[in-house]
Amino acid sequence: MNVVVIGAGAVGQLLASFLAQAQMHVTLVVRRQEQADQLTLGHLKRINLDGSETLQPIVSTVNLKSLPQPDLIVIAVKYGQLPNIYQQLTDLPQEIPLLFVQNGLAHFDEALRLPQHTIAFSSVSFGAQTIDGATVRHRGVGSMKIAIARGDNCVFNKLLHLGNALLPIELVDDAEQMLFEKAVLNCLINPLTAVLQIKNGDLLANKQAHLLMHTIYQELSEAFRIERSIPFSAVTAVCEKTAANTSSMLADRLRGRKSEVESIVGVVLQKALAKGYPLPTLRTLYHQVLALEESGERY
Repeated sequence: MNVVVIGAGAVGQLLASFLAQAQMHVTLVVRRQEQADQLTLGHLKRINLDGSETLQPIVSTVNLKSLPQPDLIVIAVKYGQLPNIYQQLTDLPQEIPLLFVQNGLAHFDEALRLPQHTIAFSSVSFGAQTIDGATVRHRGVGSMKIAIARGDNCVFNKLLHLGNALLPIELVDDAEQMLFEKAVLNCLINPLTAVLQIKNGDLLANKQAHLLMHTIYQELSEAFRIERSIPFSAVTAVCEKTAANTSSMLADRLRGRKSEVESIVGVVLQKALAKGYPLPTLRTLYHQVLALEESGERY
C-alpha cells in the first residue's frame, strides 16, 4: 500500500514507523521543509519499549498536492490544524479513502462534509512521545480502533493484517460512539492531570485526585449511562496501563501550547447540558484548563 500520513507529531510519527515496518510505502506530510529534508535524507527512528531502536526509511514532503494518488491518507494532526487540512483534502480525488486520528468529537461532522467517498475515524490508546523531528518514543502498547463512517472497508481490512503485536488494530461498527467513549475517557484523565500537573498513574495513587476522578465519572454516568460501555474499572485500568505517561493535555500545558480541551471536554459538556446535566466538577476543570492557557502559566 501507498500510505500518506499527514502530521509528524507523536501519533503521526509512530503510525508512520509501524506502517513502514509492514513494508508499506509511507510518505509523511510535515509543515517545515527542514523536517521534511531530515526525514527524507535520513530515517524515522522509533525508540521501542525495551530501549532498542528501529529505523525506517520515510519519504517526507510539505506539499500534499504534489504526491501521486495514494491508497490511503491518514490525518494525524491535532484538531486545531484540521481547518487548513480540510481545504487541501477537498481538492483531492474523491476516490482516496481518509482516516482521521484525532481526540474528541468536534471533527466528526466536519470531516463527513468532505467529498471523499470513504471516510473512517480512529481512536488510539497507545503511548507515544515526540523526541525530535525524526524520532518518536513508543511509550505503551495500546489498540488502534477504526470505524468506517462512510464507504468501503476494503483498504482498512488490509491494515488488520499488519501482524504487529505492538500495534493491535481492530475494526468497530459505530464511529461516533467510538469517539464518544474515547472522549469520555479523556475527560476523566486529561483535564485532571493538566490542572494538577501529575502523571496518569497519580490519579490512582493520590487519594484526592482519585476522588475527583470518581466524582466526574458519577456525573458522566448520570448524564450518559456509561456504566456498561465504560465501567469505572476500565478507567482505572487505563490509568494503571499508562501510569508513567504524561497526558496530551498536560504535555500541551508544559509546552505552552493550546490544548484540545474544547474539542474533547467542551463537546461532552455541550452534549450533557443539552440533556439537562451541567456536570459541575468537569465544567470547573474545563474552565481551569482554559484559564491556565489564557494566563500562559507553565509547570
